[in-house]
Amino acid sequence: MRRLMLLLLLCCLAPLARAQADQPLLQNVLAELGRHAAVRADFTQTRSNPALDKPQVSEGRLLFVLGHGMLWQTGSHYQETLALTRSRTARIDTDGAARPVRSERGVSQVSQMLQGMLGGKVDEALRQFDVQASGTPADWTLHFVPRQERVARVLGSISLEGNDYLQGITIAMQDGARTEIRFAHTRDAGALTALEKRALGQP
Repeated sequence: MRRLMLLLLLCCLAPLARAQADQPLLQNVLAELGRHAAVRADFTQTRSNPALDKPQVSEGRLLFVLGHGMLWQTGSHYQETLALTRSRTARIDTDGAARPVRSERGVSQVSQMLQGMLGGKVDEALRQFDVQASGTPADWTLHFVPRQERVARVLGSISLEGNDYLQGITIAMQDGARTEIRFAHTRDAGALTALEKRALGQP
């Protein structure tokens, strides 16, 4: 589950894309996402797979702070908090202590790409995916298809939906697995707690 979530963040929230459709809309969407310096949201992640009798559902909270990283806190059916910053990825225990996560290099790339996407960096959105942008700045969908053959053998497509904020992510794998993440109560983050600041390396 954790590897799939990180793949989602790598491929979805920081798409390195080659725009084929409405590039002005793509630029507008990225600029709007980058307008929010710190965001909180609740999420529900649903994973379905032909090998599973029923979908697996987990819920939690997300905190994203531009320039510092994100906290991905799963609350059910298991509890885990991951801190992803530019320099590291760590699991945060109940006392606030950070313990490095294995595969540091790959997870670090996830963090950097995520921050680039939510930071509205259009110049980072022109490399590894073909993208179709549709809708309006107030109600948009971005659909991503991998260009690299080795990635396309595993990943079918990714769709992002949103308005002022990112509202949903759908990822379809070539083996029939499908994951959907829906965000709710997305809002500006407000003041961070001392634990959140420490986890993200803020003074």
